[in-house]
Formats: sequence, structure tokens, C-alpha cells
Amino acid sequence: MKKIILLATLFLMGAGASVNAQYNACAAKNVITEKATETYVDQTSGQTVTRTVERKVNADKHGNANGNQYDLAVDGAFDGQTIVVLHLYTGEGFDFSLPKAALQEKGFSVYRYMNQPPSPKELKEALDKACQLWVISTTSQLLNEEHAKVIKDFWDKGHGVYLWGDNDPYHADANYLSRYLIGADMEGFYYAANVVTLKSDSTVSGLQRDHLITTGLEYVYEGITIAKIHDHKNVLTPLIWSSDGNVVTSVYEKDGKRLILDGGFTRLYINWDTAGTGRYVKNAAAWLVNYEKFGDAVVSTKVKSK
Repeated sequence: MKKIILLATLFLMGAGASVNAQYNACAAKNVITEKATETYVDQTSGQTVTRTVERKVNADKHGNANGNQYDLAVDGAFDGQTIVVLHLYTGEGFDFSLPKAALQEKGFSVYRYMNQPPSPKELKEALDKACQLWVISTTSQLLNEEHAKVIKDFWDKGHGVYLWGDNDPYHADANYLSRYLIGADMEGFYYAANVVTLKSDSTVSGLQRDHLITTGLEYVYEGITIAKIHDHKNVLTPLIWSSDGNVVTSVYEKDGKRLILDGGFTRLYINWDTAGTGRYVKNAAAWLVNYEKFGDAVVSTKVKSK
């Protein structure tokens, strides 16, 4: 038996790690490992031996890598970037305080319209100063075609859009906009409330492996009651399969444009600390910034100078 007497020299490992300043080195890795140099005394020979081993980094209580350094983006990476939120459902104490605090860690400010959307003119003026738009639906459609045209113009330029719905009928505007933009929608009333892990060929539920949004995530909470995504034009990539095997979150990433369609907005305020939600929200926003299109124009000068 070998007795370990020293453990030192830890550093992050991961194939496909990003060299971009705004991303952490673990970008697009779910299972994050580190190398460690161990020095021990061989009990047979009595000699001191040094070897290098690889192991998973420390995990939080839910099994995900512990620490902001394992998020997709470094803290403060997007200082000066604004997310416009059309927060149309505000029931059950949903005040957006939890996602707002998480987003601020990466430098994002949040400009939020509650319960009613602004006029199309005011929405355009707000989006002219924003890097992305989030829409959190309620039970009735509140956006009109003029709003949709403003949002499509914003999206066509490469700015990110996140459409949040939930179980029937809490997806009116998410469906209106997703049909308008990409020909997809959601429906259903499914009780979930489970934590899902990484998707494999033998599982019906799980997370898409090795996507930028799922960086540092092996487990994520799926929401309470959720809806499933219908991809009528086969333009979406599944990101989260819920425990019943349906797709609850999908992404669009074509022609330099990015969009997320999600059937579980309850994750934003119910059981926030269950597994992975904070990291997921931060990663999603960092992905929707679309650095791959806009480059250093969307990155904090403090981060670029490092």
C-alpha cells in the first residue's frame, strides 16, 4: 500500500477548451477534471515517487463542479451588456431577483418590463441598447405583429432571443414568437420536479453533452410543471430532455443567429437551489451574447486586457 504524503500542482484540463478571454478554460465540458501531482513513498522499495493523476474537480452538493470558474464565462466578462426582459408573468412571487443576481455575476444588467410589454417603438429603442431579449410568457398573447417585426429585426442581426413558456396555457407569447421566427412551439402540462443528468443513448432524459450552455453541468433541475417543445421545421437542437423523455429546452443556432425555446420557466423562481439553475442561466446568457459573431465588441475591456 502506498502512502501519499504530498498533493500539489493542480490545473484545469479539458479537450476543446476555449482560448477566448471571455470563456473559462472548461468551455463546452460537462465533466471537468484537473491534473494533480502526487508524491508518495512506495512501501515496497522505500523510494519517494512522483506521479501525475487526473481527477474530477470538487463538486457542489448536487454533483456539479463547484465554483464560478467552471461556468461558461468568466465573472464580469460582459460588463456593460444589457438584457431586455419582457416579464409578462409575475405571479407566485416571481420577481426575477434570483436570475438577475446570477446574471450580474457575469456583468449583465437587466432592463425589465413587467406584466405588459412596451409599445413597439419603445421596445425597439430598448433593444437598440441590448445584446439579447428574454420573453417570459403569460396565459394570453400580449405581443402583436409590430412587436414581432421589431424582435425579428433584432434577432436577424445576430442578437440572442430567449423565449420562456411553461405548462398550458403559460406560453402564449413564447409560441407566438417561436412560430413567427422559426416555426416551432410548445404544449402540454407535465409534472416534472426532477433533476436530470447527462443524456446517453440508454436514457430518455438528460442534458445535451458538450454544448457551451451546459458547461460545468452534469445535473440540472427540470422545473415543476412544464411543456414540451414541438420542432415543426426541424430547425432546433434539443438541449434538455425532461424526465418523461420529452424535450423541454431547445436551441436554434444557424446563420449566425441564436435562440432558446424553453417550456419550464418555473426554474427561474421555484427550487432555484435544487441543481444547476444558476449556472444554466449564466451560461445561456453568455451563449446568447453571440461572441462568435460579434467578437470583442461584446466583451468587457477589463477581460480583454487580461
